Amino acid sequence: MATGVGSAADSFTGVTRRGMRFIVAAASSGTIIEWYDFYIFVTLGFILTPLFFKLTSDPAINFLAFLATYASGFAVRPFGAIVFGRIGDLIGRKYAFLLTVTIMGLGTAAIAFIPVYAAIGILAPLALMVLRCVQGLALGGEYGGAAIYVAEHAPDAKRGYWTSYIQTTATIGLFASIAVILGTDYIVGDTAFRAWGWRIPFVLSLVLVAISLYIRWKLKETPLFTRLKATGRSSKKPLTEALASRKNWKLILLALFGATAGQAVVWYTGQFLALFFLQRPEIGLKIDFFTSNEIIFIALVLATPFFIVFGRLSDRIGRKKIMMAGCLLAALSYAPIYTGMMIFGKPLNFPVMVGLVFIQVVWVTMVYAPIAAFLVELFPARIRYTSMSLPYHLGNGEFGGFTPLIFFGIYAATGGNLYAALIWPIAVPIMTFLIGMKYLPETKDTKIWEEVTPTPASGGASTPMGFGADTTTMK
Repeated sequence: MATGVGSAADSFTGVTRRGMRFIVAAASSGTIIEWYDFYIFVTLGFILTPLFFKLTSDPAINFLAFLATYASGFAVRPFGAIVFGRIGDLIGRKYAFLLTVTIMGLGTAAIAFIPVYAAIGILAPLALMVLRCVQGLALGGEYGGAAIYVAEHAPDAKRGYWTSYIQTTATIGLFASIAVILGTDYIVGDTAFRAWGWRIPFVLSLVLVAISLYIRWKLKETPLFTRLKATGRSSKKPLTEALASRKNWKLILLALFGATAGQAVVWYTGQFLALFFLQRPEIGLKIDFFTSNEIIFIALVLATPFFIVFGRLSDRIGRKKIMMAGCLLAALSYAPIYTGMMIFGKPLNFPVMVGLVFIQVVWVTMVYAPIAAFLVELFPARIRYTSMSLPYHLGNGEFGGFTPLIFFGIYAATGGNLYAALIWPIAVPIMTFLIGMKYLPETKDTKIWEEVTPTPASGGASTPMGFGADTTTMK
């Protein structure tokens, strides 16, 4: 049990450990499905590219067009963060993520009904891009809502631990998408799967979304936001307060360059770039669809528990140390890891390849496990949804989402120079490490309930970083 304001918060919420488990499960259910929806597209890239992208006779250029479409979903995520962040700060956390999961599910299911390039020509990839943008907008609002919902129920001393379960949802969503795809491929057969069976995982999204909506509808608003509204301290103009404040922009930019940019590149390098690297013929590996996804799937299963390990550890030693260590270790190891993947991919050494991907996913767990708690603690409750969602989705949308496109673009432009292509995955985490180590505050001792607790904080409790004890801006 946390002390000081933490104790007041815990008794005020009345949330037991069993209750926290239900809250985490309910919040996670929708987030897993949203990630599942988002990642089906990229996991099926090997099949979607020849079906939807016949722009030229060069397969490498067509693949880059697929990656550009894939990246478009990331590019719009910051706009989703602004739109749904405003709803979350103005109306409530619950209603924002009910809306996002619905939009995501409908957008994903619609992809199943798009005719291929041979049927409608250029309209096929254009329709795919539009629906990718719909997915990106929805995801831009989902993550912040789920992370905040859990964090605003959790005791201060265990916020890293409980929010780390939300951090597993992206990886669980990815290997859920891989499992469904591999299972469907096995049931209908490879030929049928490539012809029409790939549409089944997209349609399945509707069933999953219905289940998530049923679970989430039973949730109440977070006690912290409810108290904020009851005391008249919620924001009437969250966009103005979040985006017109120079002080808040400093925090947003610090969170972006000192935390989420490096975290995002490590995340998308360790999971999606690794998958594409295994499959692409221009790399020379050209590992088949089933085997490459099986490698990623096994590595994800083995590494996922480390999200909880590092989330719990961040409650003890701090968020910053773990995130910065993950960025540095990733940057230093990518060159030897991807060199090893080239060596052990021709011919394929399956256990070694799983091990090389597993190491990358461990770095992912280090940078990603503490990030939700860190971002929640960095910003004040009245504009938390908008403020934390923006740097998270700028980092993951613009820095992380474009990583495969930048890698393969440089690889093609340099005639297959692996080390030149790795400049982006190495340079961005190093930038984040340097900025984060110098300027990033440690937030683990922040008592987020101070904003809505009338009694003075004890034990040296701190307010959200950068806002001090002055609450005049909260009235």
